[in-house]
Amino acid sequence: MIDPFHIQGPALISFSGGRTSGYMLHRIIRAHNGVLPKDVIPCFANTGKELPETLRFVQDCDDYWGNRVRWVEWRDTESGFEEVGSNSASHKGEPFAALIKKKGMPPNWQARFCTSFLKVNAMTAFARSLGWTPGNYSEVIGLRHDEGIRIFKMMERNEQDGRKCIAPLAKAQVTKCDVTEFWDRQAFDLDLESGEGNCDLCFLKGRGLRKQMIRDEPGRADWWIEQEESVGGWFDKRDSYRSLKLEVKRQPDFFVDMSDEHDVECGLQCQS
Repeated sequence: MIDPFHIQGPALISFSGGRTSGYMLHRIIRAHNGVLPKDVIPCFANTGKELPETLRFVQDCDDYWGNRVRWVEWRDTESGFEEVGSNSASHKGEPFAALIKKKGMPPNWQARFCTSFLKVNAMTAFARSLGWTPGNYSEVIGLRHDEGIRIFKMMERNEQDGRKCIAPLAKAQVTKCDVTEFWDRQAFDLDLESGEGNCDLCFLKGRGLRKQMIRDEPGRADWWIEQEESVGGWFDKRDSYRSLKLEVKRQPDFFVDMSDEHDVECGLQCQS
């Protein structure tokens, strides 16, 4: 049986900075006896709004396992991206803010263009700089076996767009439990609770989780408030981030059940 983690290049490994894609990267490196081929490249697309713990986790994976992870950011330029590193990467939402200014509106539940531009387009532009074109290289995506509907959507996108996305975790029947058990045994881990990853107050996260994160650090909401008010729009049709922050201020100790909070790595929920 062919090891699904033995990836034939050219291939771009989409590393979101979460535990699932981190586990996938480890399995791919192991399948290649610790050294990836030159045309099998891990890539992390930074929006500038990831939490510091996420950025540290990406660098830790690089430091512990070798096999350089390439960091890219979306740019509104002819090249469409800029390659950065852990020290030069944006930390104050600069790429995201530039995209909102360009669009004249924030992304929302119906128009989730943040992932398309900041993640997919940035990595596609990076691949293009290597001389690769969509359909002529594999896009390795961190979808697990227990994420069935998203796997079907990936297959539909392959047919519609002529892309070549593959999901070795799904093929190997890896589940969330397998990922959790793996990280319990490692010398390092992503220092975040389930659902806290991706952009710090991503509007796809449930209200309960966003409110709890604002309670823990009220200043987190300020960037999101500034972006909404700069273009006169809302990320979430239910309420603005200013009203969410005020709600937390009025009920600082209110208990929220977060058992069903959003827990999907960026790009796997809304990639288009």
